[in-house]
Amino acid sequence: MSPPANRTKARAAARLAAVQALYQHEMEGTAIPALLHEFHNHRIGATIEDVDYAEAEVDFFDDVVKGATARAGEIDAAIEQRLASGWTLARLDKPMKAILRAGTYELIARADVPVGAVISEYVDVAHAFYDRREKGFVNGLLDAIAKQVRV
Repeated sequence: MSPPANRTKARAAARLAAVQALYQHEMEGTAIPALLHEFHNHRIGATIEDVDYAEAEVDFFDDVVKGATARAGEIDAAIEQRLASGWTLARLDKPMKAILRAGTYELIARADVPVGAVISEYVDVAHAFYDRREKGFVNGLLDAIAKQVRV
């Protein structure tokens, strides 16, 4: 049975917001409590410069942001193990790292979310930032991680 459409949209919005928050955390070093406060009060569900930010499932957003940062070492190791020879996490740009970290967190820690949903949603998030090649990269890397962590 699939979740209701409004929950699916709220989760998708939460994932996009989580990637944006993780990106901001890496770029500016914003403390997680301050970052969550900013997103709760000024971004999620807001209109900024004529862009409407969708209502997001806030508890899910919080879990992904807090979980991805709390388990950063484990998550980064899982990603690095799947990168092509000669590649490191440091070579990836910051939006890509944020996408992969959020997706990997869900695969590791959110067994309640089906693998297909995690991969599909983060491929959609990648579409907001990248072209086709990068979406394929996100798909392949998260699929490889899923095969290891979701036995």
